[in-house]
Amino acid sequence: MTHAPKAALPLLLIALYALSILLANLTLNTFIPLPVYGLLSVGTIFFAAVFTLRDRIHRAGGLNAVYLAIAAALVVNTVVALLTGTPWRFVGASFLAILAGELADTAVYQSLIQRSWWTRVLASNAVSVPLDSVLFNLLAFWGDMPPAQISQIIFADILAKYLIAALFAFRVRHAARAA
Repeated sequence: MTHAPKAALPLLLIALYALSILLANLTLNTFIPLPVYGLLSVGTIFFAAVFTLRDRIHRAGGLNAVYLAIAAALVVNTVVALLTGTPWRFVGASFLAILAGELADTAVYQSLIQRSWWTRVLASNAVSVPLDSVLFNLLAFWGDMPPAQISQIIFADILAKYLIAALFAFRVRHAARAA
């Protein structure tokens, strides 16, 4: 069995990162009602992988690879949004939320670089998940949906991102230990 060269790993992770954000943006206005409270955007399911992928990019390629991933995702998603006729409101909300959330996450992660991987991941996600969720949903849906409905979307968004990111992180950590 052959393994990809170590230098190729950040590029693969960057591609998966951009693809996850693209799939999230293409499905952002399709919702699943949660049993008790909340409206879960299908896009959130794809976007939750972004947090763990970014942390893996950080580990595999360093800070410059993270900035490259953020830039690549912003460019790819903006081009696809323009080609598919995505409303400017969604394009702008996505662009600003990704930029703010991902840069905040990266700053927290980098400030804790001497700490354990779990500490860096948990602390950076604690900042970026609510920041991204609140910023995106307010910018994307304010004025088109009632505030109570937007609150349900934000609640489900944060809950799903934390749960899915935790599952990815546990899986990635388990795979890294097994390797």
